[in-house]
Order: sequence, then C-alpha cells, then structure tokens
Amino acid sequence: MNHDEIENIEITFLSIDDYAELKNAMISSYQSMPDAYWDKGQINNLLQKFPDGQVVIKVDGKIAGCALSIIVNSDKISRAHTYKEITGNYTFSSHSPNGDILYGIDIFIKPEFRGLRLGRRLYDYRKELCEKLNLQSIVFGGRIPFYHKYANELSPKQYIEKVRSKEIDDPVLNFQLSNDFHPIRVLKGYLEGDKASSEYAVLLEWDNIYYEKPSTQTVATKRVVRLGLVQWQMRPYQDVSQLLQQAEYFVDTLSGYRSDFALFPEFFNAPLMAKYNHLSEPDAIRKLAEFTEEIVKNFSRYAISYNINIISGSMPEVVDGKLFNVGYLCRRDGSIERYEKIHVTPDEAKVWGMQVGKELKIFDTDCGKIGILICYDVEFPELGRLLADDGMNILFVPFLTDTQNGFSRVKNCAKARAIENECYVAIAGSVGNLPNVHNMDIQYAQSMVFTPCDFAFPMDGVKAEATPNTEMILISDVDLDLLTELHEFGSVKNLKDRRKDVYEVKRSN
Repeated sequence: MNHDEIENIEITFLSIDDYAELKNAMISSYQSMPDAYWDKGQINNLLQKFPDGQVVIKVDGKIAGCALSIIVNSDKISRAHTYKEITGNYTFSSHSPNGDILYGIDIFIKPEFRGLRLGRRLYDYRKELCEKLNLQSIVFGGRIPFYHKYANELSPKQYIEKVRSKEIDDPVLNFQLSNDFHPIRVLKGYLEGDKASSEYAVLLEWDNIYYEKPSTQTVATKRVVRLGLVQWQMRPYQDVSQLLQQAEYFVDTLSGYRSDFALFPEFFNAPLMAKYNHLSEPDAIRKLAEFTEEIVKNFSRYAISYNINIISGSMPEVVDGKLFNVGYLCRRDGSIERYEKIHVTPDEAKVWGMQVGKELKIFDTDCGKIGILICYDVEFPELGRLLADDGMNILFVPFLTDTQNGFSRVKNCAKARAIENECYVAIAGSVGNLPNVHNMDIQYAQSMVFTPCDFAFPMDGVKAEATPNTEMILISDVDLDLLTELHEFGSVKNLKDRRKDVYEVKRSN
C-alpha cells in the first residue's frame, strides 16, 4: 500500500464486532496454511478472559493486522511445549491472570499492508502492556517458514545461528530479533501442519527490564536518587567538636534538600593535624587517626537524625599498628560499613608509611547498589569493572588533590569509569590551603557528577559540576531507570559487548 494514500493508523482493542473482518484478514495472511483462523467462539472466549491482550491495527478504519496474547506462569515455558498445549487445546484455559509471562499466541499483518512496519507497532504495544502489568517477559513460539529450504542440511539450531550471523536471510526471524527478542530454545512439533517450518519453532523472549518481583518490603528501592556532594573548605579548627559542627551543618543542609547521600572528601579532617605539626609527618597522621572513631560515631548519628546516607570521605586509621586510609558508609538505618583505599599513592607510602588496603566490595543501600573508591583507586579501571560486575549503579569517589594536574587525573578517570561501566560517578574534593599542616599545604578540587554518554544523558557526560576551588555543596538527581535502559538499548553496550573469550577481569583469591 502506498504511504501517500494513508490518512489514519491506529491501534485499538479487538471487539467481537470485528470478527467477520478479522477472519478474512487471518485467511489472507495465512494463505499457505488453509483454515488457519480462529472461530468466533474462540475469539469471544479470549476477549472474555483477557481483553487488554487482544488488539488490532487499523489503517483508515480497516483491519491491517492483529496481535493476540494470554498470560501464563513461567513454569509453562520452562519446558518444551506445543502450540496446542500452551493455548489449552485452543480454549485458552491456560490463561492465568496471576501469571508472570505475556505469551503471544498470534500476530500478523495482511499482505497488502506489509512493508509499513506495522508489526513493530504491535510488538511495541505488547512491550508497553508487559511493563504496565509488571510481567517478567514476553514469550512466543516463532515460526521459521524458510527453514524447509535448509532442513536437509542444517539442524534448526544451526539454521538459527546462520540467520543471526546474517549468512541466511530469514525476514520473519530477523524481524523478531531486531525487535529485541532472543531465542531460548527450539521447539519440535510446535505447530501442527506448519510444513514450511517443518513444525519447528523458536521460543523467543523479550525481557521486561522494569520487572519487579513481588516483595513484602514496605519501602521499594528508590529509582531517582538525589546526590549531595560536599566541596569542603580546609580551614583551622580548634578541636574535633568544631570540625564536627561544620560537618553537621553540611549534612543538615543536604538533608533539607532531601538528599539521599552526603559525600565528604578524602582526608577532610586533615586540619586537625595542625596541633601536631611539631611532630614528624608519620607521627602527626597517626595522631589524626585517633579522631576517626569519634567522627564515625557522630556521622552515624547524623545519618539517622537527618535521614541521609553519609559517605565519610576518608580518614587515617591504625589497625594492629599499621596505618590505613579508610572511610565509612553510615546508612540512615543505623548500619555502618567500612571501605579502604586499595592503591596508596607513592607520596602516602613514602611520607606517612600508609599501607594498601585489600578489601573491595559493593554496598547495598535503600537507593540500590553503590561502590566507593578513594581518590587514586579510580585511576585503576579494573576496580570499577569488578564493582560493575557486582551490580553497581553509582560510584562515589572522595578525593584530595593538591594541583590541577592531579585533579585532572581523577576527573578524567572518573569520567571514563562512568562510560565503561554504564554507571553514575560522583566525585567530591577539598579546597583551600592548610599552611600549618605538613604535606597538606594546598588543595584543588571541583566536585562533579558524571554519567554515561548516550542520548538519555548529557552529551558531554557531565550531569553537574561545582565551582572550582570554592566551598559549596553540589546537589544532583540521577535516574537509575536510565541506566537500566542503557544496559539493554544503548547506542553501545560496554558491559554486554565485552569479549570475555579474549580477556577477563577477575578478583585474586
């Protein structure tokens, strides 16, 4: 049909009043399979059981195509079955309103309307319905009507692989694959009388990436998460209580904006070393480590009081006589978890005797899975990749850099981690000067939130950025559903397209 002749295309629910026209459309569409149409009683039965699953596409008021479906339990598709079995001997008694799979039982476009991509619209309706009903996936047995040409030389599995690799052109199967359906298994004897397919079918599935398994939890994981970054000014403090007063001020402010996280920089408590400047640098930082327990205790109290998850940046901590660079995740439910810097800089090792950490882990929060890497760690892509494999959605990077070139290393590496791991990355640093603290004289920072670079995100991958070298807070909302879509439908798929047959990143034992 000529595009210029079309005045109106619409998808509408099938009505029993459409039956006579529907029957003629089915006969016209399945000319190679005589009597391949549903009788009026069957259609009426289907409409009674599941009206939302039955739609027709009309061109200028005439039926051009149709999609019929039922809902079944996932155990129905976990084993081999025939078309007759899945439809309950064509009675649709297999339909289960409480099932979790949308099963496509028929879809067709009349010959004169083919080439207008109307079938895609019917598939899109099914996908929207699947998401709306919170069903796990769409499944159907796809015919392979060109298989009979190759049946003597190829098994169905070999045929499918050659179609997928473009060695064989099968417009039916190609269309289904191009609509994001993937093969699950081959079904033998699926549709009785389907000689063109040698009675084989490919069980195809489209996964609903928004599916949420029914839960008894009263609070669901947040999908839009508000990040609060503290760009901390280094200034003299008389004691730890004065430093905590300033920290609480920022927590209170971020909480007032209903932030879900507060991120502090690396070594934000360094000003407390000023009173130990007469000591050697290794001794001074060990004195600073004495405040860590008190700071963590208060941060946990703030997290509960202000209903916000706090990432404490990092602080020195002495364990069994050894000095480490560590931080704490203080959740708003009162729980606390520790993280440590895996890679210490040459300066940290040389001047302070800082030891390397060994534990890398993901953290579960009420806003999904997060990762935390301290400063230099973000310059090692393997760490971010391991966290991404564990399901990380947001990577937090507390940092401390003294010069712009040091900051550029952190910034550019953090930006790369967002792209290659398809996640958000938030970095927060300190600004200003500490003339009375050895090895901590100057700081340069610009706190930022990075995203992947794709259509749903900022073109340059920068969601938000603070004013450089100025004390302030940065607040930014990130949508986790955009990451879910990116994983499945992105222009590129950095995580899925990895060649694990060539290389692999894995943890040491």
